[in-house]
Parts: sequence; C-alpha cells; structure tokens
Amino acid sequence: MASAPLLGVVAFLPLQAHAADSLGAALAKLAPSADPKVIGLAVQASECAESQGGTPSNRLAVIDYSKPSSQPRLWVFDTVNRKLLFQELVAHGKNSGDADSTKFSNAPNSLASSIGLFRTSDTYIGKNGYSLRMTGLEPGVNNNALARAIVIHGAAYVNEAMAHAAGRIGRSWGCPAVSTAVAHKLIDALKGGQMVFSYYPDKKWLGSSNYLKCSSNQLARAEAVAAVQAGT
Repeated sequence: MASAPLLGVVAFLPLQAHAADSLGAALAKLAPSADPKVIGLAVQASECAESQGGTPSNRLAVIDYSKPSSQPRLWVFDTVNRKLLFQELVAHGKNSGDADSTKFSNAPNSLASSIGLFRTSDTYIGKNGYSLRMTGLEPGVNNNALARAIVIHGAAYVNEAMAHAAGRIGRSWGCPAVSTAVAHKLIDALKGGQMVFSYYPDKKWLGSSNYLKCSSNQLARAEAVAAVQAGT
C-alpha cells in the first residue's frame, strides 16, 4: 500500500527533469529552419537566468551565428503563447567574419559580435535610428555590451537582395542589425527586459557558461512558472 505514492513521485520526476525541453521542443516546431539544439539551449539559458532570481520574460530572441548571414538566423518567440513572431536576417560584426561569423569578442572597439545570454533594456534614437540596448549577462563573454553600444537596430545593408547578389549581407560594428523594414516592430517586441541568446559552437563558452549549467530542478521550477503565465 505504501508503494503507490512512491511510484507516483518516481513517475513525476522524469517529467520535471524534462520540463525545460517541452518549451524548447514547442518553439523548435515553430521554426523548422532553426537547429532544435540551439533553440533548446536558448530556452535552458533563459529559464536558468529566471530561476536565479531574474525577472520573468515573455519574449526570447535566438541568434544562431553558426549559420551564414545570407540565411535567416534570428528568431523571436512569444514564450507565453508559444508563437513565432519574427524570422529574420541579422548582421554580425565586421571583424567576426565575411559571409560566415567565426570570431567573437567582448573587447571594446573589436568590431566583433558577442555570444551568450543578454537581457534587453530601453530604446533610444541614435545614429542608426530606433535602437534597443542590451545588457550582457555573462562576465568575460558579453558583459561589455552596454559600454560597447552593442544594440539591436535597423540597417539598410541587411536585405535579401544583397544576400542573393553578394552571398552575404553587410556587416555591423558588432551589433545584431536587422532589416529596416522590421526593426521597429521587432525592437518593440523585445524591449523592456526580454531575453536574447546569441549562439556559436564555441567549446569554451559552452563548457563554462553558468546559464547552461542549471540543475534539472531549477529548470523545472522555471518551466512551472512559465506554465502558470501561459495558463496551462
């Protein structure tokens, strides 16, 4: 008689352990051209940040810098309603590579992109028009983003015509620039404390990022909070 409750607990634990995967799997289905492993890592990092006391977010942007700049490699998701809001081209920094990005930096004046987890903050009008500031959450990886003015903004050099003609889009000074046609709406969807996850298969970062090391219990708690937000 005593074994029945125990079995119930044992049966529930694997569901908790894979709770983070459920959102990742759902978002990956919305973006078939994205690598599901990258989407899963983005969800894991975002939920890990929230489990450590971060403010809950309802938007998640994923940039996969392992893809060439001529292909859409930025996805913005509504994680509460589980919807794909944007799938776009996005530029990398001039010193990160040509058509493909292979080098990343946190250093000032490097003109290179940064990888890792960011949280968005406020918007402003600058030399590139309507722009969105981001705070890099990973020391030594992207925490100089604010000081470097690594922001999301629109740029005329991000367009499909150039991607087809030149095999790549233009490059920024490190900012994840997007098409001017979508910049304003995309920025509005991401402003005010949302999460941005920029990926590249850098072994050192993947092995050391604190946001990719949360325990299953931490991720399960974050997923439970997300489920409550979604009303599921």
